[in-house]
Amino acid sequence: MQAVVLAAGEGTRLRPLTEDKPKALVEVADRPILSDCFDRLIELGADELLVVVGYKKEAIISHYEDEYEGVPITYCHQREANGLAHALLTVEEHIDDDFMLMLGDNVFRANLGDVVERQREDRADAAFLVEQVPYEEASRYGVCDTNDYGEITAVVEKPDDPPTNLVMTGFYTFSPAIFHACHLVQPSDRGEYELSDAIDLLIHSGRTIDAVRMDGWRVDVGYPEDREEAEERILEAREAVEADD
Repeated sequence: MQAVVLAAGEGTRLRPLTEDKPKALVEVADRPILSDCFDRLIELGADELLVVVGYKKEAIISHYEDEYEGVPITYCHQREANGLAHALLTVEEHIDDDFMLMLGDNVFRANLGDVVERQREDRADAAFLVEQVPYEEASRYGVCDTNDYGEITAVVEKPDDPPTNLVMTGFYTFSPAIFHACHLVQPSDRGEYELSDAIDLLIHSGRTIDAVRMDGWRVDVGYPEDREEAEERILEAREAVEADD
């Protein structure tokens, strides 16, 4: 399965760490976040990595060149920071089947494989890893609602007044149907082409989108304190493994 990583972000909230590098190359536990993303996706069976680059893209391209751990990398350039749906369209010509999507500023130690299996077993049009967060934090994310069958019925991006505290985590699987929806998206109030709006179009067209509850943890590295949290968690996990050995 192909895997797409969105890594075009500038990471202004992480400055000064991002003054000379893109957000995805900020290091957590002495390794770039992007390397951690690649590791997770390869564990899930990714046979090609499609990386959407933008801000200081040359730094990413020179760091990884054309492969990572033997898996080929294809770079796609998002020339303007116009939102995640816009970023996703840069890979459309390279995708020929269901694919994984990961946001390149997330650190995961969670049941990502359950999402991939759900996509394969149910032949859903999409499956997302979701988690419950405190209500006061939900407005940082894409907030979703589900029905009794575990299907996502509504998505809203970073609402001021979140309808639920169930949020998308930054790991998804999609069928190519998502590209048609991305083409139909109109700019949001933020002036961006939102992935959540494309997902909402899929839902209203009758497509099936499954929610998989997260078992484990993830950190969205948006602020310096998030980086510190991710680093602490990774080091704790390493120590636990070493203790078991």
